Amino acid sequence: MTVIYPSPIFGPVHSRRLGVSLGINLMPGDGKVCTFDCVYCECGFNKDFRPKSPRPTREEVRRALEARLIDMQQNGPAPDVLTFAGNGEPTAHPQFPEIIDDTLALRDRYFPQAKVSVLSNSTFIHKPAVFDALNRIDNNILKLDTVDEEYIHALDRPTGRYSVNDIIEGMKAFKGRCIIQTMFLKGSYEGRDLDNTSDKYVLPWLEKVREIAPRQVMIYTIDRETPDHDLAKATHEELDRIAALVREAGIAVSVSY
Repeated sequence: MTVIYPSPIFGPVHSRRLGVSLGINLMPGDGKVCTFDCVYCECGFNKDFRPKSPRPTREEVRRALEARLIDMQQNGPAPDVLTFAGNGEPTAHPQFPEIIDDTLALRDRYFPQAKVSVLSNSTFIHKPAVFDALNRIDNNILKLDTVDEEYIHALDRPTGRYSVNDIIEGMKAFKGRCIIQTMFLKGSYEGRDLDNTSDKYVLPWLEKVREIAPRQVMIYTIDRETPDHDLAKATHEELDRIAALVREAGIAVSVSY
């Protein structure tokens, strides 16, 4: 079942990777706006969920977040993390840097032990204001599903200009202040094999991950229903093999099955 998240605040939800996560959705609550159109996205394909309402404003996000944090402070549960995610790419919001400022201030006021995380497809990290904002948060989680450009256009399906080499250079600029998040899966889409668990995809990806030198790599596979039903989870054994290669490269890694 496709998930369209409320906006601007949803949850908390239990995240496989982050714990008790309060979601912050900077996209409209009635549809999807994203610079990727991933075939595995739990929010469905972009064309099927065009929003009619606008994105929330900075002030709407700030007010809604503060109200929810006050409620959680009084009634629980305490969040482990405040996570920017939802119905599309959060860094695409024109007030993203200012919203990060507000979120950090509210976090420090109500739950100073909580982390602030952003799940990003990396398409706006070339913008100085976005880059600076991502450098201020706790968990700057950047997508890199492969380094094969043709495969990216089949799996992640960027909606505009996209250069994986430019993305990798942008990731290197964080100088280790980032986490790489990679989806490994099996199956096919429109007759094309999308299995990226073999050395054909893993070894070139690992070489670039070494160059980026992130503080951590998050490996995961499909967890929720996808818009295309010919996709399948990578196996535990396949994920464990890839994780072992990352550890051998001296990089911390987590695996979500």
